[in-house]
Amino acid sequence: MTDTDPEKISGAHQPLEWRDGDMPYSPAFGDHFYCQTDGRLECGHVFLAGNGLPQRWQNHGDFLIGELGFGTGLNFAETWRQWKLNRRTGQKLHFMSFELYPMQREEIDRALSHWTEIDAERQALAVAWPETPQGTVSLRLDDQTSLSVVCGRALEGVAAAEARFDAWYLDGFAPSRNADMWSAELMRLVCDKTKPNGTFATYAAAGFVRRNLIAAGFVVERRSGFAGKREMLCGIKS
Repeated sequence: MTDTDPEKISGAHQPLEWRDGDMPYSPAFGDHFYCQTDGRLECGHVFLAGNGLPQRWQNHGDFLIGELGFGTGLNFAETWRQWKLNRRTGQKLHFMSFELYPMQREEIDRALSHWTEIDAERQALAVAWPETPQGTVSLRLDDQTSLSVVCGRALEGVAAAEARFDAWYLDGFAPSRNADMWSAELMRLVCDKTKPNGTFATYAAAGFVRRNLIAAGFVVERRSGFAGKREMLCGIKS
């Protein structure tokens, strides 16, 4: 691996393909960025419901969500939409995502334009998104909502984060195509950085992913997946 290898460059841009109109596809990982059935509804089924949201927000003040794989920003946009519908005065949400290949503003805007339900969130995110995302992109999107996207390897980014996450969205590319994002070392770090009784959820159900999460310290539960997918995983740090 040379010093110019994009795998070593924080904030390196990854070429995309667009399939079926506005469906972004990664040639490098051989995978779509979200469920082809409906990525927004999948976010609700897997990541929000899998972490007990929005119900858990009623019992918290500040709430920190961690995400492995920011991608198009779809999970953030849908979470922000739900947060605005359910938050109370004085509560603060911080959404922190770890992304090796941050998209360009135009790509995020195009990918999210598929859903009219998140038009307001898409437009605000596109306006605030930097021309050249690198380092840590820190955005204050309203008085109660902050977004941080840590550009670079997830292992290094999570290792440097404070141990105060309330919930995790584990949303890297499929484990068969991006095993590093589901490694035992990274899952241990995720668990170490999670508060007691903090949670995770993921669409992934591969055996090695489940075993790595259990070994890391999570109590893992299988649930029905989205859109006919047999299983997904969620769990709690006991």
